Amino acid sequence: MAREPYETRNPLLRYSLLALGWLSVALGVLGIFLPVLPTTPFLLLAAACFMRSSRRFYLWLVEHPRLGPWIRDYLSGEGIPRRAKGYAIALMWLSIAISCWLVPLIWARAFMLTSAVLVTAYILRQKTLPDRR
Repeated sequence: MAREPYETRNPLLRYSLLALGWLSVALGVLGIFLPVLPTTPFLLLAAACFMRSSRRFYLWLVEHPRLGPWIRDYLSGEGIPRRAKGYAIALMWLSIAISCWLVPLIWARAFMLTSAVLVTAYILRQKTLPDRR
């Protein structure tokens, strides 16, 4: 299973993390249906926020029948499914290419391309989970 959650004692920080966590869950769920919005990074961010703000919401998320497996596989170190890796990398490069075409600033293009290369390298270095069939 995933890590044991711990809650912060600062109420302002706790409620800020709760809000960011729920926003991330909403964006992650939207990402299931919208091909240009990623799902897994938002769900991982939500898990991190809930881990520090609400044990109840953290356990709800990691034990959720649909959303939980995406988070548990990553947090347990089992890896990322091959199909998800390909999908994430392809969509990221497509969106970066469109952004570079739309943005004329050379420094912005360089930043986007550098970010895409680093994220691609990070994704490729993660363990690959066998496809579930």
